[in-house]
Amino acid sequence: MNQPTSLSLPPLSEIAALADTAGTVREAAALLRQRLAPLRVVVVDAFDMRAETPVARGSRRLLWFGASDGHCWQVTQDAAQAAGLFLADRPGAAA
Repeated sequence: MNQPTSLSLPPLSEIAALADTAGTVREAAALLRQRLAPLRVVVVDAFDMRAETPVARGSRRLLWFGASDGHCWQVTQDAAQAAGLFLADRPGAAA
Protein backbone atom coordinates (compact mmCIF):
# COMPACT_ATOMS: atom_id res chain seq x y z
CA MET A 1 0.00 0.00 0.00
CA ASN A 2 1.29 3.47 -0.83
CA GLN A 3 2.10 5.75 2.05
CA PRO A 4 -0.87 8.04 2.62
CA THR A 5 -0.41 11.76 2.73
CA SER A 6 -0.46 13.00 6.29
CA LEU A 7 -3.67 14.99 6.53
CA SER A 8 -4.52 17.50 9.19
CA LEU A 9 -8.17 16.87 10.04
CA PRO A 10 -10.48 18.53 12.51
CA PRO A 11 -11.84 16.27 15.26
CA LEU A 12 -14.17 13.57 13.93
CA SER A 13 -17.02 14.96 16.01
CA GLU A 14 -16.69 18.26 14.10
CA ILE A 15 -16.62 16.45 10.75
CA ALA A 16 -19.76 14.47 11.67
CA ALA A 17 -21.51 17.64 12.87
CA LEU A 18 -20.62 19.40 9.61
CA ALA A 19 -21.99 16.47 7.59
CA ASP A 20 -25.20 16.60 9.64
CA THR A 21 -25.83 20.23 8.60
CA ALA A 22 -26.36 19.34 4.94
CA GLY A 23 -29.82 18.53 3.63
CA THR A 24 -28.80 15.37 1.77
CA VAL A 25 -25.91 12.94 1.94
CA ARG A 26 -24.70 14.16 -1.47
CA GLU A 27 -24.75 17.76 -0.24
CA ALA A 28 -22.86 16.60 2.87
CA ALA A 29 -20.23 14.96 0.66
CA ALA A 30 -19.82 18.14 -1.40
CA LEU A 31 -19.45 20.20 1.77
CA LEU A 32 -16.85 17.83 3.23
CA ARG A 33 -14.94 17.75 -0.06
CA GLN A 34 -14.81 21.54 -0.02
CA ARG A 35 -13.77 21.84 3.62
CA LEU A 36 -11.42 18.84 3.83
CA ALA A 37 -9.63 18.95 0.46
CA PRO A 38 -7.62 17.04 -0.65
CA LEU A 39 -9.39 14.29 1.32
CA ARG A 40 -11.68 12.23 -0.90
CA VAL A 41 -15.28 11.72 0.18
CA VAL A 42 -17.30 8.82 -1.23
CA VAL A 43 -21.05 8.42 -0.69
CA VAL A 44 -22.01 4.84 0.20
CA ASP A 45 -25.11 3.05 1.40
CA ALA A 46 -25.11 2.25 5.13
CA PHE A 47 -26.44 -1.25 4.34
CA ASP A 48 -23.29 -1.97 2.34
CA MET A 49 -21.17 -0.90 5.31
CA ARG A 50 -23.13 -2.84 7.95
CA ALA A 51 -20.17 -5.08 8.85
CA GLU A 52 -17.84 -2.10 9.36
CA THR A 53 -17.52 0.11 12.44
CA PRO A 54 -17.90 3.83 11.72
CA VAL A 55 -15.17 6.16 12.97
CA ALA A 56 -17.81 8.83 13.61
CA ARG A 57 -21.57 8.94 14.06
CA GLY A 58 -23.54 12.11 13.63
CA SER A 59 -27.24 12.40 14.25
CA ARG A 60 -27.88 11.97 10.49
CA ARG A 61 -24.65 10.64 8.98
CA LEU A 62 -22.09 7.87 9.48
CA LEU A 63 -18.41 8.12 8.51
CA TRP A 64 -15.66 5.58 7.92
CA PHE A 65 -12.00 6.15 7.04
CA GLY A 66 -10.96 4.81 3.65
CA ALA A 67 -7.43 3.74 2.79
CA SER A 68 -6.26 3.32 -0.79
CA ASP A 69 -3.32 1.75 -2.57
CA GLY A 70 -4.04 4.03 -5.50
CA HIS A 71 -6.54 1.64 -7.06
CA CYS A 72 -8.46 -0.36 -4.44
CA TRP A 73 -10.12 1.09 -1.36
CA GLN A 74 -10.62 -0.50 2.04
CA VAL A 75 -12.11 0.61 5.35
CA THR A 76 -9.61 1.38 8.10
CA GLN A 77 -9.82 2.60 11.67
CA ASP A 78 -6.34 4.13 11.34
CA ALA A 79 -6.47 7.89 10.68
CA ALA A 80 -2.84 7.80 9.55
CA GLN A 81 -3.85 5.50 6.67
CA ALA A 82 -6.91 7.54 5.67
CA ALA A 83 -6.96 8.86 2.13
CA GLY A 84 -10.67 9.52 2.23
CA LEU A 85 -13.97 9.19 4.00
CA PHE A 86 -16.92 6.96 3.23
CA LEU A 87 -20.14 8.79 4.09
CA ALA A 88 -23.67 7.40 4.48
CA ASP A 89 -27.04 8.45 5.75
CA ARG A 90 -27.65 7.02 9.19
CA PRO A 91 -30.45 4.42 8.96
CA GLY A 92 -33.63 5.68 10.60
CA ALA A 93 -32.37 9.26 10.88
CA ALA A 94 -34.93 11.95 10.16
CA ALA A 95 -34.31 13.87 6.97
